Order: sequence, then structure tokens, then C-alpha cells
Amino acid sequence: MDWLTERKKTLKVRVGNVYIGGDAPVSIQSMTNTKTSDVKATVGQIKELEKAGCDIVRVAVRDMQSALAMEEIKREVSIPVVADIHFDYRLAITAMEKGADKVRINPGNIGSEDRVRSVVSCAAERGIPIRIGVNSGSLEKEFLDKYGGITPEALVESALKHVSVLERLNFYDIVISLKSSNVPLMIAAYRLMSEKVSYPLHIGVTEAGTVYYGTVKSAVGIGALLANGIGDTIRVSLTGSPTEEIKAGKAILKSLGLYNRGAELISCPTCGRTDINLIAIAEQVEKALENVDKHVKVAVMGCAVNGPGEAREADIGIAGGDGCALLFKKGKIIRKIPEDRLVEELLSEIEKL
Repeated sequence: MDWLTERKKTLKVRVGNVYIGGDAPVSIQSMTNTKTSDVKATVGQIKELEKAGCDIVRVAVRDMQSALAMEEIKREVSIPVVADIHFDYRLAITAMEKGADKVRINPGNIGSEDRVRSVVSCAAERGIPIRIGVNSGSLEKEFLDKYGGITPEALVESALKHVSVLERLNFYDIVISLKSSNVPLMIAAYRLMSEKVSYPLHIGVTEAGTVYYGTVKSAVGIGALLANGIGDTIRVSLTGSPTEEIKAGKAILKSLGLYNRGAELISCPTCGRTDINLIAIAEQVEKALENVDKHVKVAVMGCAVNGPGEAREADIGIAGGDGCALLFKKGKIIRKIPEDRLVEELLSEIEKL
């Protein structure tokens, strides 16, 4: 982490029992894909996300039934719940009255300033922050015309226009997002916004794609910003199970040294020097480590070239030989293990750490 650009110190916002910005760690978010009015299904998915390591979850509030369901959902889950609102200001107010920890709106699409004032008043009374979420796919015509299309400047100006509405009402518990499926555009927009405001930024590549390609795009976009000290909370938007978003988000943060929960696996790509079935071993270890919540770095290496060195850098690891491997712990060789017992004994040693 010492090699990263120092993270920009933004304003600190409380979302339920989680903080965004300031000195708070970067949090991971996801969004349910159930009908929010189906409380049983929504609660079930949120609990899966909690178990996967999700810090904050967002739900779509598209009708009054969904807004009213917030009360029962909140009773059943532990992590903060964000209500995603478009167009109808009454849904935002009801969702907050029923326990939403945060709302995501665009003041510009919920009507007159009186309606915005009603939402802001409700949020201020309850200490509930508002996320201004600008998306390149729904950018206002005035900014498309002014900038000749979707540009970083257009996204930023749109967001600042919405922010100014809240500021005029003396409301400052604000989080900003500038989502785009175009990675260079998204990076440039967040960099520009970071120069202009001190509000915490929710970063992500919107509509990134399927689990594989979307994870790659998100890692590039989110990773580039985090490495430059920009970003306070992230969401990896994938076409797939929401729990895959959490796995990807954790991996992105771990790769930058910004996540100190759970196990981190490093493993070699294998080559002609490998004399054990390292791919199968690494896959088994990775699967087992999903349920390990202690902060531990595990190395699974295939040969004697880089293997011992990498294994020594980890808390625990193996370096493969001919049908066996050396077990390292905190830089010291512990013993030699036959290939057929590698996974079992490595996991046993991890448990003892």
C-alpha cells in the first residue's frame, strides 16, 4: 500500500453501521436482483451477500409495495440497505420512513424543488445520506448538446447540478457516482470530479458485462482509480449472481492491499518445470479459502525456481517438487508433504495460524 497514491481524504458519511469516506476503509457494495416486494427472496439474497462479505446492499424501489417492504427487510438483515429511487419522490420518503439507510436519487428526475425539499427534509431528520448517481446512459439532453455527446465534463457537470440542489437546501451528506460502461471515460470523469469536490465517491463501471469480462473491465477501471487514491466505496456490476460482484470486489481491493479480511491466494501459472497437479491443487485451496475469514496470505507454487521465495513471502505456502511439496510457514520450511496430502495438510496448518 505504501506504493499507492495517498487516498484523498473525503467527507465522512454514515450509512447505517458503515462509514463511507474519511478514514473509513473502502467498502464493497452490491444490488439485489430480486423483486424487492418479495421480502423472502430479497432477504435470502441479502443474507447470501452478507455471508460473501458485502458491506452495503442496494435494492430497487420501483413501487409503493417495494418501499413498504423495506421495514420487514431491515428487520431480517444486518448490513445497511440503500433504496434506489427514480421519478417518484414519495417512494424515497416512504423507504426512509420504513428504515432505509441511504437513498440513491437524481434530484432532477423526481420533480419540483418542493418535492426534492420533502425528500431532503426527511433524510436530514433521520441522518440518512443521499447518493447522486449519474449514468452515461441517461445523461440529460442539455449536457449532451453542450458537450456534443457523453464526455467526462458532461457527466461531472450533470452530477454537480444535482449536488447544488441539495447544497441549496443545506444538505451535505452526499455520495457521488459517475457510472459509464466505457472504462477510459469513467476513469477520466472520476478524476475530474475528485479535483472539484470532497464528497465521497462511489466508483464502478456500469453494465460491465458477464462475470468474466465484466470483472476484467471493473478491475481495470476501479483499480486505476483506487491506485490513484480515488474512491471510497465500490460496486462491481456484473450480469450474474450478485455474490460474484462481492468476490470480484474483494479481489480488486486485496490486489491493492486495501482489504484486510479473509485469505489471499497467490499461485503460479505453472510451466514445464511443474511436477505436481498444481492447477487442481490451487483450485481446491481457493475454494476452501472462501470460508476462511482470518487475514492470511497463502502461496501455492509449482517448482523450485520462484516457489520457495514466494512461499516465504506468504504467511503459509507450498513449493512443489517431484510428486511432493515443501510446506513453508512464516518463511521457514516446516516439512515435506506428499502430493496426495498437500491440500489437506495445508488447510490444517492454515487453521492453526
